[in-house]
Amino acid sequence: MDTSDWFRQRFDPHQCPVLNHTHILDPQALRWWLGLQHNTDKQTLEEVMSQLFQVIPPPSLDLQPLPSRCRSCAVVGNSGNLRHSGHGKMIDSHTSVIRMNKAVTSGFEEDVGNRTTHHFLYPESAVDIVDGASLVLLPFKVKDLQWLTSALSTGHITMTYMRVKERIKADLEKVLVVNPEFFKYCHEHWTEGHGRYPSTGLVALIYALHTCDQLSLFGYGADQNGNWDHYWEENPYPGAFRKTGVHNADYETQIIHRLAQEHKITLRT
Repeated sequence: MDTSDWFRQRFDPHQCPVLNHTHILDPQALRWWLGLQHNTDKQTLEEVMSQLFQVIPPPSLDLQPLPSRCRSCAVVGNSGNLRHSGHGKMIDSHTSVIRMNKAVTSGFEEDVGNRTTHHFLYPESAVDIVDGASLVLLPFKVKDLQWLTSALSTGHITMTYMRVKERIKADLEKVLVVNPEFFKYCHEHWTEGHGRYPSTGLVALIYALHTCDQLSLFGYGADQNGNWDHYWEENPYPGAFRKTGVHNADYETQIIHRLAQEHKITLRT
């Protein structure tokens, strides 16, 4: 498949999406990441990572896509445009099904399916992970890594900047942490500095671009009435999702549509 200059300028095949126990972060990436949210902890990142990888094993997954394997991925956003879509069986037919944050499947199977292989979250959006799926932490601060260690072991961390789940159900063998350098790459190469940092949904999409052979995208953007909401709830303030002051939803939507035009993803609406 031909690759355009637009895609080549953005996609870096050498990026490592997942943090491992031996990784030493680039100083510039570390400085950017530490500035995302307020950090007050006196522990060094190395100390925190060392403690984390005593609770979870270093990642051993082969993340590289291979045509012979034909790993198909469904990245499922939480948009209200999934309501009455009937996409459930199509979503579940993919090799990997990526969901994020507080995604609900029970009661919505016809539209969103019921399989999950990877669940992206951060402490403030945490839910228990279904059996067999990978918890994928998107960390915004050192405290998030400490919370993951605690939530999978002692349960002693109950607050970040708000109340968080003390413990979380997840398969320790399948826990992954998004590399902060990859997060910065998504911000600089893909959203190009629009917004303070990319949304969880955009990071999950770029992660899938790096790990999947065939990629379908469901449940992103506004519904047919222009409302931005979650498919499992009624939202009285539909514009709020676009006006967080953190993400640039309109620019991220442009990226998604361009990727579809470039035939790098299939956008299901």
